[in-house]
Amino acid sequence: MRVGLIGTGYAAKLRAQALLNDKRTDLAAVVGNVSSKTEAFAKEFECKAVSSQELIEQKDIDLVVISNVNSEHGALARAALEADKHVVVEYPMSLDLAEASELINLAKSKNKLLHVEHIELLGGLHNSLEQHLHKVGEVFYVSYSTIKPENPAPRKWTYNHQLFGFPLMGALSRLHRLTNLFGEVATVSCHSRFWKTQADFYQSCFCNAQLNFTSGLLASVIYAKGETMWEAERKFEVHGENGGLIFNSQQGVFIDAEKSTPIEVGSRRGLFVKDTTMVLDYLFNGTPLYVTPEESLYTLKVADAAKRSAELGIAIAL
Repeated sequence: MRVGLIGTGYAAKLRAQALLNDKRTDLAAVVGNVSSKTEAFAKEFECKAVSSQELIEQKDIDLVVISNVNSEHGALARAALEADKHVVVEYPMSLDLAEASELINLAKSKNKLLHVEHIELLGGLHNSLEQHLHKVGEVFYVSYSTIKPENPAPRKWTYNHQLFGFPLMGALSRLHRLTNLFGEVATVSCHSRFWKTQADFYQSCFCNAQLNFTSGLLASVIYAKGETMWEAERKFEVHGENGGLIFNSQQGVFIDAEKSTPIEVGSRRGLFVKDTTMVLDYLFNGTPLYVTPEESLYTLKVADAAKRSAELGIAIAL
């Protein structure tokens, strides 16, 4: 299967390496924004540097992998599907909720794969959560905090409103881990703040969302990064009637009335390879994938509600 890759960043490099190492695929072409960087990427991974239009129009390319800035995902996925190609796209599949829904319908009408990468579901933290969740009993509160101090903040697309999108849409995995584990959301309340001294880039963002699930569970999600953050944090807490699960970075513990028990958390390495392999297993053998685009779309709906809540200052019902 011949593959075209759009993007030359971190995720794209991991994809390219995975494709090169799998005998079922031939990485044929790559698209990038900076010609010198794209040429270097093409040389390293033994493929041809082309434009996005050239890649999509190549009739011998069967699969397009989209690993570039978030704002371009929707349009590129649409063009690839309309050209009768399978599509793999990093989350979010689009920054526009209506467009994302249209993409799913288009893929079905074309009988083509539309796979939205959600490697957070494949990692050690999520596996440990699934394995030990039953121990806590009925869950009533979850807290998920990702804080990344960066001073000075990099002037790149992840700090750009238009290119990255609203923080909880751009970083959709923070919400998707919750919807995957705990189901449907009833209402969303969100507060966001940005610190900005340049026209195109902000220096910091702070985003705090409260999700009220239909089960009665309350979840609090913090996503923050930049120059006004002072201590890094990656913490996930699950509080239930019989105990709690606390994951701080890669360290996990189960706590109940009697004792605290350490939990082994698997590695976060190799997840793009795992995702790529599963996509190819599906395309070649029909092996079911670990996530559907409809599941990603639902989480995007929750993220869109968070965005509207932050803009309007009110809770949004789904």
